Amino acid sequence: MATFVPYNRDQAFLLPPDLKAWLPEDDLAHFVIAAVERVPLGAFAVNARPSGKRQYDPRLMLALLIYSYANGIFSSRRIERATYRDIGVRYVAANTHPDHDTIAAFRRANKASFEAAFLQVLLIAREAGLLRLGLVAIDGTKIDANASKIRSVRYDRAKTLRQKLAEDIAALTAQAEAADAADTPDPQALPRQIARRERLKAQLDAACARLEAAAQREAEAVRAEVVAKQAEWDAKTGRRGRRPKSPPDDPPAPAPDRQSNLTDPDSALMRRSDAHEYRQAYNAQAVVSADGTQLILATNLVATTADAPSFAATILAMESTCGLPGCVLADTGYASGDAVSALQARGIEALVAIGATQPHRPYDFRPPPDPKLARQIKEPWRIAMKDKLGTEDGKTRYAKRQQSVEPVFGIIKSAMGFVRFRLRGIQNVAAEWMLTALAYNCRRMHRIKAA
Repeated sequence: MATFVPYNRDQAFLLPPDLKAWLPEDDLAHFVIAAVERVPLGAFAVNARPSGKRQYDPRLMLALLIYSYANGIFSSRRIERATYRDIGVRYVAANTHPDHDTIAAFRRANKASFEAAFLQVLLIAREAGLLRLGLVAIDGTKIDANASKIRSVRYDRAKTLRQKLAEDIAALTAQAEAADAADTPDPQALPRQIARRERLKAQLDAACARLEAAAQREAEAVRAEVVAKQAEWDAKTGRRGRRPKSPPDDPPAPAPDRQSNLTDPDSALMRRSDAHEYRQAYNAQAVVSADGTQLILATNLVATTADAPSFAATILAMESTCGLPGCVLADTGYASGDAVSALQARGIEALVAIGATQPHRPYDFRPPPDPKLARQIKEPWRIAMKDKLGTEDGKTRYAKRQQSVEPVFGIIKSAMGFVRFRLRGIQNVAAEWMLTALAYNCRRMHRIKAA
């Protein structure tokens, strides 16, 4: 006859329990707590006034967020629930239970503390001999915004809807006034309908204003470029061709198909490639050590599909944190002559893939595409880059790009489960991306030290 281990759910503890004894000695929680204790209190946004509700210690809150993100818990409500149900989270929270509003408010207001903790983890890596800046790789990945793409509206459609809403609001207002005079049984129904339409019209007004302001900024940039070309043409001797024509002074209207999202205006419609669908997302950038540690050394976040415009700025920003690298590996999306020149001016070598015509796979399930002419490379910097990548040394170093930065995004999205931002607005989302990279680095450092 089978025997079973006896149990009693009503059995009381004979001695007070110690949460630390319930966690392994090599648990990630111990590393996170040790790293956060090094962050100075001045990096946190706290209420210095002693009045009002007592605050949780900011280091405790930061450790709670890092440990939760590292274990795939991102929602503030799920983090609150985990402080009761998860032993590791309960230990990091010191057996306290911050509510979800407190957690969400701390996450929105403490980007500076995320940056300070990110730097402290890199300093720990430097002390352990794991911070290597000789060879780094940069790449970007599209991560969904906290907004739906069906909330994106075109400029021409927004103008039409604004006019229709104005007419409907006027009609409902007249109907409400008539209902007040007749003393209807539900006098609040019409005001609620009017309020909903006024709220939607205000959102559409703001969307049109954003698109018009963006069109104005683009026109001013084009006008400045034309003025510079005109001055260059006027300064030449032995002029040839026509003088560049000045653009019209009238403020341009946005293109009819330009869109703005009503939920998160800073996000944009983008897709990973031509084979993928459009999604409301952000382009999250990461600079990763390519010398074996796979630590994230710097982050950036943009709301454009293009990687090249932020290339040089992301790398040069490392000077104020962990230091400038010796060589940067990047794919063809970062191919920019200006960015490569800016990096070379600071003594940073750039190895950027030069795009070529994509060959058709012989056993592709899709029908063969129309034949394309081979891409001609004429720019001197592209020719020089292609020659450099064709050498054995260039091939050996560039081969480390895919095996260093690509697995990092795979771990963040698949192992950690971070596929969607919780915050809105590019500043808040950039802070959350920094927090995610910080949680990844803690996971990675803990694994390296345990190996």
